[in-house]
Amino acid sequence: MIRMRSYKRAVLAMVMAGLVGAGASGSGVAGESIEIPEAMVLVPGGPFVMGVDREPQPPKPNMSAAQKLRYRVSREAFHDEGPAHQVILDPYYFDKYEVSNRQYADFLKATGHPAPAYWDDHKRNQPDQPVSGVNWHDADAFCRWSNKRLPTEAEWENAARGPEGLKYPWGNKLDATKANFGRKKEFTANVGDYPGGKSPYGAYNMAGNVFEWVSDWYDPHYYKSKDNMMNPEGPVEGVMLGSTGTYVDRLTTGKKKVIRGGSWYAPAESTTTTHRFWNDPMNNSYGVGLGFRCARTVESEGVMQARTFYMEALIQMGAEKYGKAMHSIGRAIKMDPQNEEYRTLEGMIKKQVN
Repeated sequence: MIRMRSYKRAVLAMVMAGLVGAGASGSGVAGESIEIPEAMVLVPGGPFVMGVDREPQPPKPNMSAAQKLRYRVSREAFHDEGPAHQVILDPYYFDKYEVSNRQYADFLKATGHPAPAYWDDHKRNQPDQPVSGVNWHDADAFCRWSNKRLPTEAEWENAARGPEGLKYPWGNKLDATKANFGRKKEFTANVGDYPGGKSPYGAYNMAGNVFEWVSDWYDPHYYKSKDNMMNPEGPVEGVMLGSTGTYVDRLTTGKKKVIRGGSWYAPAESTTTTHRFWNDPMNNSYGVGLGFRCARTVESEGVMQARTFYMEALIQMGAEKYGKAMHSIGRAIKMDPQNEEYRTLEGMIKKQVN
């Protein structure tokens, strides 16, 4: 009886941790029944740590008035990345590349949507360069037209960091050969460039090239009030931010949308996977480096069915019906063979059967 109680406690702990049905360690999808859309990557479901904890940095001495203004803005920008907190996401598809000028041209032709800023700039309008000079509404319209959507901020960060929570998409050390940032090229790179800098899930140029719009409103304190969030979509609305007069914010007081990833124009500090930035949703001209990519929700009956079998196995195990539990977890594993949590539960059941 004592042994059985310990297993019941283990099952309860798994449920309370928010891992049941989330595909915490495995693919989170039924691998044999899902076909990944063209030019997208599959990001598994489960928990990940979002954000980072930073120690406040003191201001530098002998700053001019302009430098103090920029410092105050930058200090806020770099201290909105914490505290680090757990987020649980369902699996989703994520564009492998930033949306290119070629793709955006198809959208313009099909819809009659207005062309973006810099559309006639030969340094930035080549077919395989990322479209730039788009505001949030432009990006949202393209993704909807493509039967996709803008990713949430949490989805974007998860796709960039990978399961190990990397500082940069490629690792934990800055490497200028793996991304386009700091004005080293004076223009954007092609969306398929820098393959050595792709994220653990296979997404290119998640650092540098163009800042990428996400769906969320910006709130510098959003992380402080949230923990163990399930599929967060950001604040209900943005906070009012005043114009600073600096490159950070060229428009007037208003609510801002989040942009991520840094750009060819921005410094190295903006290329970390946790760095948050903001811009007015109507602005299309920040540093000629505002672009985007899209995401898509995984919609599969197989995913939900596998989770149902997993839950059945947990309930049957708690009722000491080990034969039925073994049958149920076997069906879940058949639909999602890479899910390590399902395998773990299978091992627990086998110990009881034997």
